[in-house]
Amino acid sequence: MDLHEIFSHLRQFDTPTISNALEIARGSRETSGFTQGTLIASSSRLPAIVGFARTAKIRCSTPYDPAQRRHNQLAYYDYVAGGEQPSIAVIQDIDERAGLGAFWGEVNTHIHWGLGCVGTLTNGSMRDLDAMHPEFQCLAGSLSPSHAWVQVIEFGKPVDVFGMSVDSDDIVHADCHGAIVIPARYLEHLPAAIDLMARREKVLLDAARRPDFGMSALKNAFAASDKVQ
Repeated sequence: MDLHEIFSHLRQFDTPTISNALEIARGSRETSGFTQGTLIASSSRLPAIVGFARTAKIRCSTPYDPAQRRHNQLAYYDYVAGGEQPSIAVIQDIDERAGLGAFWGEVNTHIHWGLGCVGTLTNGSMRDLDAMHPEFQCLAGSLSPSHAWVQVIEFGKPVDVFGMSVDSDDIVHADCHGAIVIPARYLEHLPAAIDLMARREKVLLDAARRPDFGMSALKNAFAASDKVQ
């Protein structure tokens, strides 16, 4: 598979599945590299998103100079449009009260989609749920009716969103459960890892669904699952 074929394949699976497959590919479990908290999805019907991170920090509580805000805004959009696609905007709201103003709504989801961005992950807020681009997935920390003094402070540098550290161009997979960073060196191994995990889990699920299921059957199922290669 080439890169875009792998991305297309990974979009078929939820983020917990990708997390488990990454453990198989890596050979160990980890306590970092994924979000730690509950996010709100703008749409429950959209599939998982996967893409290259476009990182930025925003602030909503401080008044801005209009000319400087527009300069930063256009420079940020130019950054989003550049590089490999599809992209995912990973936005850290650095206000003490994150989510005071919404960066994401009708206008920004349409602009970002047009620039090759398929979704966003933010600890900030969103609004205009019914007017957002219908294919753009927003995963946010909260809702807000106002955009307050929202402004881009910097972009293209490391951010931290819900305990997940992300750098520009990191590969991110996300859905309503949260998000995970996929190290590039494991990407091509994930399809096989997903297949292996599914076959191992099928042994356990088939056993659990039988009428005669009990502890003896469970022990046998675990032993059989461990042998699946």
